[in-house]
Amino acid sequence: QVQLVESGGGLVQPGGSLRLSCAASGSIFSINAMGWYRQAPGKQRDLVATISSGGVADYADSVKGRFTISRDNAKNTVYLQMSRLKPEDSAIYYCNAEGLYSRSHYGPGNFWGQGTQVTVSS
Repeated sequence: QVQLVESGGGLVQPGGSLRLSCAASGSIFSINAMGWYRQAPGKQRDLVATISSGGVADYADSVKGRFTISRDNAKNTVYLQMSRLKPEDSAIYYCNAEGLYSRSHYGPGNFWGQGTQVTVSS
């Protein structure tokens, strides 16, 4: 059974930093891409950043230069380092694993974490 477990969310002041972690567990063979999405109240769920198995990263324009995504393939873990946070960054952040091959799933699968709240406020 594949599961994505997130950690690191919370309350932070504007200009502060926060690091999110997401570990995929189960009988996993490989994961193509991992990423982070976010959704604010009344808004769509949007891409924040994604990273390929080879380490190629892509970012939304709104976070470019402030956020850094990374991954540890041996641990099946993806990270999001968030710096110079703004109130508009407040949202539920969701971890995603795309093209995940596992013993329990036929062919590649797409999996989501349960989401973690990030609130940027004074």
